[in-house]
Amino acid sequence: MSLITITGYPASGKSSRASQLQAFLQEKADASKEVILLSEKSHSLDIKRSSYDNSAAEKLARGALLTAIIRLLSPNTILIIDAPNYIKGFRYQIYCAAREVKVRVATVYVLAPQEQCRERNKLREGDDRYSDETLENLFLRYEEPSSMVRWDSPLFTLLWSDEFIPQTTLDAIWGAVEKGKVSNPNSGTVATVKAPTDALATLERTTLSIMQQILSTQDGSGGVMALSPAPGFSPLKLTIPPRNVTLPELSRLKRQFVTVQKKVITLGTIERGSVDWSEKGVGSRFVVFLEEQLQR
Repeated sequence: MSLITITGYPASGKSSRASQLQAFLQEKADASKEVILLSEKSHSLDIKRSSYDNSAAEKLARGALLTAIIRLLSPNTILIIDAPNYIKGFRYQIYCAAREVKVRVATVYVLAPQEQCRERNKLREGDDRYSDETLENLFLRYEEPSSMVRWDSPLFTLLWSDEFIPQTTLDAIWGAVEKGKVSNPNSGTVATVKAPTDALATLERTTLSIMQQILSTQDGSGGVMALSPAPGFSPLKLTIPPRNVTLPELSRLKRQFVTVQKKVITLGTIERGSVDWSEKGVGSRFVVFLEEQLQR
């Protein structure tokens, strides 16, 4: 049905707003719809604040969160994502995952001054507290959402100083959840198109081939790499960073990509034409996905 991305500074009050929003939506939604609040502190994730202390741990945490999001997305679910979601590229990934499953999206921005967040963070204990250095780093790296870009729109801003979410804002969020526009790959849709019966096999074979080519060809210097989705096809170009991309990293990215594509295969797409499930089509989408992820 829909996905609501909560974003804001660390310790800005996102979790409180997410809980308020969940309670409101549970009252509004009918019995056939499930309202799920997915938090970094959920038992299935248990992402520590210390995960943001270094880029490697943070990347793993974001990967785990994205995997959980993809697993829970459903036409019968209202999914609220309670996490910093401070990188616009990650919010775009969430948007793309929702778009593939054809659910509505909305972004809720919890706006709080940095000093207020610092004070709140000091009151936290143990694993629930960010280190001072990490908190300041996240302030610097935060990329504010914008209603001008499709992956942050519609955008609702909530002030930290309000005890509760204003009713007018709640009603507007419900409108977006219930009747908002559903974004699809290649808009201007006319019919539901199912994937061919061999799409899953092609997906697995092509992504594995590209992954193996990267591992066997890279030399640690980075640059443009020519990859063939299958024999006889023109090579695809992938720009990789100046380092060795590891097998665990590639395996994780392959799983994320394949999970989203499997949902498309299962649910079909609504668009002018069908998604290209040939080796070239799958390979092209996988290479674009890898380039976005490896450059972060």
